[in-house]
Amino acid sequence: MAKAKKVKSILTEDSWSFLKTYINNASPVGFETSGQKIWLEYLKPFVDSHFTDPYGTAVGVLNPSAPFKVVIEAHADEISWFVNYISETGLIYLKRNGGVDHQIAPAKRVFIHCKKGIVKAVFGWPAIHTRLSNNDNKEPQPKVENLFLDCGARNRKEVEALGIHIGAVVTYEEGYDELAYDYLIGRAFDNRIGGFMIAQVARLLKENKKKLPYSLYVVNAVQEEIGLRGAEMIARRIKPNIAIITDVTHDTTTPMMNKVMDGETACCKGPSLTYGPAVHNKLLNVVQAVAAKNKIPTQCHAVSRSTGTDTDSFAYANDGCPSVLISIPLRYMHTTVEMLHKDDIENTIKLMYETLLTLTPKTNLSYF
Repeated sequence: MAKAKKVKSILTEDSWSFLKTYINNASPVGFETSGQKIWLEYLKPFVDSHFTDPYGTAVGVLNPSAPFKVVIEAHADEISWFVNYISETGLIYLKRNGGVDHQIAPAKRVFIHCKKGIVKAVFGWPAIHTRLSNNDNKEPQPKVENLFLDCGARNRKEVEALGIHIGAVVTYEEGYDELAYDYLIGRAFDNRIGGFMIAQVARLLKENKKKLPYSLYVVNAVQEEIGLRGAEMIARRIKPNIAIITDVTHDTTTPMMNKVMDGETACCKGPSLTYGPAVHNKLLNVVQAVAAKNKIPTQCHAVSRSTGTDTDSFAYANDGCPSVLISIPLRYMHTTVEMLHKDDIENTIKLMYETLLTLTPKTNLSYF
């Protein structure tokens, strides 16, 4: 494993400005369009062509006429809620849209995305005085069935007058911020950071005037959080020869994480490379050799059966696609304060970029 070291920045002020805008924009599962428009508008100057699919996956293509196809991919969607029921007293009850964590919800501020625009609301929660004085002397725990939104309306008619309807999607208000020692926090770094990083790879290829011997598809897929659906669709459409997937993985050095079960991965130590059945061993060897040659620090972790990422959809698509997963360590996944480190962002971008410069249609990935 290469030792981490401070690297010269490959990111610009414009890069960071794009990231902040991209993170602060909501892109909930099934409603990714506004985020995809921001991403695609940023990407267009760095690609030769682009397209979208019927469900909103966005793709930029470099050297589109080449028959051999390589994909670099991230997913664009974030976990959220759906309005499910409006009570007679004007309180709004919800269903999950993806793996949203109900335990962090009490007292959070939210945006309800309605056809008329955004309505602000809060997750109401009983005051501590009343919670401690209930009959069985046990504090109530937040559950999907007892969580509710209060938007200021005092009956169902007032709620509906604001444009709130069953099926309206709800996202948390928190956005991008910076902490000490080059740490960033934000809602939906899972996996908006991946979309940011693949866009930066495309930028570097363009600015450095690199000509690839294959067509490169820069893919920002939808609906990962509810079963890798966007990747499943776009993999069948593109039919790539190689896929490099980037997503987040758990920083297991924080409290209440089990290293025995989840391995040891830490922020600020470089991207984490995955071992698992969907990960093509020879392609992984190529990535590891690139990391060693370019002195890019990496970590490793193993998965049981599936990766739980879009890697699985690409690996098993069509007749099989050699795929590799390059993950960035993340603290507090599926919360509003997901945390990662700038050095890991830089090193993950650099690893993908250098890997693309190494690959050719003649790269031998045969097991036999």
